[in-house]
Amino acid sequence: MNLYNDESLIQQIPGFKNNYTTVNGVNLHYVTGGQGSPLVLIPGWPQTWWSYRKIMPILAEKHSLIVVDLRGMGSSEKPLDGYTKKNMAQDIQLLIAHLGYKKINIAGHDIGAAVAFSYAANFPENTDKLIILDTPHPDENIYKLPMMPIGNPVFPWWLAFNQVKQLPEELLEGRYDILQNYIFNHLLIDPEAINEFDRKVYAEAYNNKDAIRSSNGWYQAFTEDIQDIKQYKKVQIPAIGIGSQEGAKMLSYFFSVYLENFSIEEIENSGHFIHEEKPELTALLINNFLI
Repeated sequence: MNLYNDESLIQQIPGFKNNYTTVNGVNLHYVTGGQGSPLVLIPGWPQTWWSYRKIMPILAEKHSLIVVDLRGMGSSEKPLDGYTKKNMAQDIQLLIAHLGYKKINIAGHDIGAAVAFSYAANFPENTDKLIILDTPHPDENIYKLPMMPIGNPVFPWWLAFNQVKQLPEELLEGRYDILQNYIFNHLLIDPEAINEFDRKVYAEAYNNKDAIRSSNGWYQAFTEDIQDIKQYKKVQIPAIGIGSQEGAKMLSYFFSVYLENFSIEEIENSGHFIHEEKPELTALLINNFLI
């Protein structure tokens, strides 16, 4: 029995179930549960829907949750293209329409946050409220990130590494846990917030060439994403940015440029993966915002 696949994992969260639907030419895996206003949760790299496991039961008390593995992620299909955040937002919109919802609340972390922002920018009439967790949508400021920062032990070298085609999957197939553990250990304040079992779940999802290629496609689409955001009107819907100390700083600047009606909440003593390090507070902030 595989303890790390979706069929086994879903049994650990009562009241939720796995679903699969083909929209926009791609078969998506998503998890549903709860009752109330619809809330879409989108994970980021290098994770899957499982990253929301700690806050799903809390949010499900007030919301109908749709937790989506993006194209290229987890059990979702891994096509050769279509990884712009605008196109992945279209995936979400067609999924939501398939489920019969006209308007949703949407939250995303990391790459999922970029898709959530793109959804709100492209489908404002279908968006009630927007929640961004720790990471903004890419814009031209990403080009200012130094490749060799002086005296900084942690810098996002993977943004460049994931741009490289073919080599990452040749290097990492069968040992993706080496990369993931580096990311987790450097971007968590409490490494146990993502424990050994969780890390095996994520490694299982990324440990083959197709998964590495497709997830890197999210990064290789940044050039198009940056051109797309230049065309967006300022987002008017209510939005909240919830971030770690560093994440909140980035979100404060990003929101001031691209959103009109927003607030920022900083979560102390947490790294990048705020919904796993501080799940109760993250869920509380989300629920309070959605009242």
